[in-house]
Amino acid sequence: MKLKSMAVAACLALCATGAQAQEVVRLGNLKFAHYGAVSYIKEIAPKCGIKVEEHIFAKGLDVMQAIIAGELDVGTTASEAAISGRAGGAPIYVVAGFAKGGARLVGRSDLKLKSIADLKGKRVGVTRGGIQEVLLLAELQQAGLTASDQPGKDVRLVFLAYADLNQALLGKNIDAMMQSEPQSSQAINKGFGNEIMKPYNTPIGEPVRTMVMTEKFYKERRPVAEKFMRCFVEATKTFIDNKATAEKYVREVVFKGQITKDDFDDAIGNSPYSYDITPEHIQTTTDIMVKTGVGRMSRPPVAKDWVRTDLLDQAKKSLGVK
Repeated sequence: MKLKSMAVAACLALCATGAQAQEVVRLGNLKFAHYGAVSYIKEIAPKCGIKVEEHIFAKGLDVMQAIIAGELDVGTTASEAAISGRAGGAPIYVVAGFAKGGARLVGRSDLKLKSIADLKGKRVGVTRGGIQEVLLLAELQQAGLTASDQPGKDVRLVFLAYADLNQALLGKNIDAMMQSEPQSSQAINKGFGNEIMKPYNTPIGEPVRTMVMTEKFYKERRPVAEKFMRCFVEATKTFIDNKATAEKYVREVVFKGQITKDDFDDAIGNSPYSYDITPEHIQTTTDIMVKTGVGRMSRPPVAKDWVRTDLLDQAKKSLGVK
């Protein structure tokens, strides 16, 4: 009887281990070249002892809404959506940074625009509430230019979804756009756009894309959160160390052959994969958002209260990543 009880106990332990190994992590992600390493997590998740269910959203603010609704455990977004989300009550921590840069000011090739000052009197397309809007308004302020989506300012803003900006530039409905990657690279490589600038000379510098976790996942499912973060570091290291793997996955799996090798190379050249984030970067971005009015936060969050990099540091150490 004792042996039978021991056998049952062993079976239950094995079953529990198996169930734990297949614990599901619900991941919200966006369809951009520099989000590719995060998408790759689901491919290697089984060997990390987890299952990752990826859900693709149109923009970062949609990821925040899904988190608030309790539909996600982890989400990826530009920093401004994470900051706006936290200010709006999203129960999240910033736990990593997975890419840098990823923005470019592109003008119509026939207009030969060469500087931010050349935008005076022009129509500039941008996605409302995105980090691109933050960067555009910060650059315009530095140049002493005013901007609005209403008449009467130096620059007329035209708010469009990321997916519609290139077509608007091609159709000459706008004169320039502050766009993400690989769309900005595609506009340049197809000849209807030319680079005016990479908007990294504001106090923000190169914007860091953020990975966020819900407070509940971070606190109550700690072992699973640790596995997920190790998986993130491993996926990112794979993409950094093996460009061929990164290119093949992003071009064939993420974009289904819709972007070229040149598009990928140019996009990642302007938005390299990374791991790290700092409270200082998030605080600077928050301060610029307040200054430019993006997000309209009544109570801007304080970065040191919600940037938590302990899981990342632990994962990097365990995998020998500096």
